[in-house]
Amino acid sequence: MKNAIDELIDKIKKMDNPTVMGLDPRYDMIPNVITKKYENNLEGACKAIVEFNKALIDATYDIIPAVKPQIAFYEMFGIEGIKAFKETCKYAKEKGMLVIADIKRGDIGSTASGYSNAYIGRTPLLDKEEIIFDVDFVTINPYLGIDGVKPFIEDCKKYGKGIFIIDKTSNPSSGELQDLKLENGRTIYEEVAVLIEKWGEELRGKYGYSSISSVVGATYPEQLKTLRKLAPHTFFLIPGYGAQGGKAEDIALGFDENGIGGIVNASRSLMCAYKKDEKFSEEEFGKATRAEAIRMRDEINTAIKNK
Repeated sequence: MKNAIDELIDKIKKMDNPTVMGLDPRYDMIPNVITKKYENNLEGACKAIVEFNKALIDATYDIIPAVKPQIAFYEMFGIEGIKAFKETCKYAKEKGMLVIADIKRGDIGSTASGYSNAYIGRTPLLDKEEIIFDVDFVTINPYLGIDGVKPFIEDCKKYGKGIFIIDKTSNPSSGELQDLKLENGRTIYEEVAVLIEKWGEELRGKYGYSSISSVVGATYPEQLKTLRKLAPHTFFLIPGYGAQGGKAEDIALGFDENGIGGIVNASRSLMCAYKKDEKFSEEEFGKATRAEAIRMRDEINTAIKNK
């Protein structure tokens, strides 16, 4: 059985690029050169989204190991949006990229199993099972404890998939809950990190990291540093770089002495690169994204090597 985190780290090492491209397409992000082709309705908007996503994938699949579509930006378009999400995931995998579905689900029992079935497991029918989205990783919320996480862990074991569990997030108000002190002296985010380490023990791969991983924001570098020490076997998905203010030197604190241990997400800074770089025309949006992806890769690699 394959190990999802080993597969991700292998791709990161092969491309020398610890980054993931977030595909969070708001309609106003899409260049007019695309939107003008389609009718101004839900179906037309989703066709434009798929074309935009595919163009960004075409521009980066040989230099970026993974994409991370955030399901909310597809669900808001209804059924057509879900179709666009599925087509985007399928196309990225066809191009050799891994797919992290940012779904942030969090429930218990059969409901959690249903979510897991849809994305990393199988949906049972009367006499067979069907693959629905077939992504490589999902993000989940641990607030309900192991009851909400276990169904996903079981599918990770069964199908060689992975999960990123929300721990310390990058948003300004995250500390309202995550930084609260417990009776044992730890903060909530530190306690969650310890739990994730424990939950992932059986799925550690050849690099020492587990397919049961966590989400740790780049905007809180000291806490990122603390969590790297507290959770040495937990791989980090690190949001907050670029548009949210996370710096490369901060992000480097989440990586180990071998330069591995995390993958850094950027969404708007990659998707909208054509709006900020005057060297590229609107028609060259894919080239602009590729140039920004290379700049991001080199900046983060330099920071990791020099930390």
